[in-house]
Amino acid sequence: MKQFDLEVPETAHQISSDSWFQVSFVLTTSINSAYVLGYSGTVMVPLGWIGGVVGLLLATAISLYANSLIANLHEFGGKRHIRYRDLAGFIYGNKVPSLSLYLFQVLCKKMYRVTWGLQYVNLFMINCGFIILAGSALKAVYVLFRDDSVMKLPHFIAIAGVVCAIFAVGIPYLSALGIWLGVSTILSMIYIVVAIVLSFKDGVNKPSRDYTIQGSSVDKIFTITGAAANLVFAFNSGMLPEIQATVKQPVVKNMMKALYLQFTAGALPLYAVTFIGYWAYGSSTSTYLMNSVTGPLWAKALANISAFLQSVISLHIFASPTYEFMDTKYGTKGGSPLALKNLLFRTATRGSYIAVSTLLSALLPFLGDFMSLTGAISTFPLTFILANHMYLVAMDSELSSVQKLWHWLNVCFFGLMSLASAIAAVRLISVDSKNFHVFADV
Repeated sequence: MKQFDLEVPETAHQISSDSWFQVSFVLTTSINSAYVLGYSGTVMVPLGWIGGVVGLLLATAISLYANSLIANLHEFGGKRHIRYRDLAGFIYGNKVPSLSLYLFQVLCKKMYRVTWGLQYVNLFMINCGFIILAGSALKAVYVLFRDDSVMKLPHFIAIAGVVCAIFAVGIPYLSALGIWLGVSTILSMIYIVVAIVLSFKDGVNKPSRDYTIQGSSVDKIFTITGAAANLVFAFNSGMLPEIQATVKQPVVKNMMKALYLQFTAGALPLYAVTFIGYWAYGSSTSTYLMNSVTGPLWAKALANISAFLQSVISLHIFASPTYEFMDTKYGTKGGSPLALKNLLFRTATRGSYIAVSTLLSALLPFLGDFMSLTGAISTFPLTFILANHMYLVAMDSELSSVQKLWHWLNVCFFGLMSLASAIAAVRLISVDSKNFHVFADV
């Protein structure tokens, strides 16, 4: 279908301006963000070697599959769906259901709002995690050179929030990241390479380590279930339509190219740092790998500073749907993005958003718990449940009975996983909240 045949929704941000290769950098940045420094501790430690390796490989495959379903619906019905909520609203509001789907269709009339809520909760929690990561990285640099404990994690989280706000005001929309995506890739390579090299050195010099999954039988059930949510969190953004909106025509073909690169070459650094980190430290691996490594101060400082800066860039990517909503609905129309009125508007709206995110991050700075809860209550529903059911509704007449059964099985299975993971994540947060006070220096 030609681009001029498609209806394009109103937006204050640029669309159809980026090559598939630039979009692949956005996607690769999202999975190789500073979060990768946490997967050794939040995925491998609870799951062990077999569960962790198999789980990550399966998560890669099913995430590629689920994202491809969403990507192929981008132009469904002769309209570009540049927002996740628009896609859900169009499919559930306009597609004539078959008799077998009628009752479910009635329940889905308000899926636009449900999807809107799920997505923005998902992105908000991811961004809280980035602020915690950025603050943790700054604190790690501080303790390398000072041992007075005058500055604590909440202070560094506050500093990270200020830097994120400044960056958010200066970059008006996702496509404007441009060269910053290249900078982000370089920063990612710095902390990943440093983490791998120092972990490998420690692993060689450490004669033995324990890979036993720790805790009682009940604790193991909850931690393993929570780790399953971390697996899907690692590979999914929950904002694929918004990212796909920036790619040039043909949007489906180009998006699939970007996805293939993301889930092949783009996933290799994640695997390397996760597996080597766990190999080096076993069940004692920290939820922030740089807290476990030993080595030259300059190398650890460089890695942590890189992780801090990369988290700032990554947060902007995941906050872009929220910024687009505020800019389109409430922003001033026209004029340069760098015009004073637009700068003041972004300062007020984006600054407020990041201020709230920073406050919550400092209040409950439990990174692993944030990852588990985000995966449970939003990544599972958005990426797996909704993706399969939207595809089922949209392509109902074109699917065989076996294909329909397959999608229904996915909906049911991931629905149960979402519920179980949410219970496990809430329990983890409850336990940590008892062990640590608010604004904890963890």
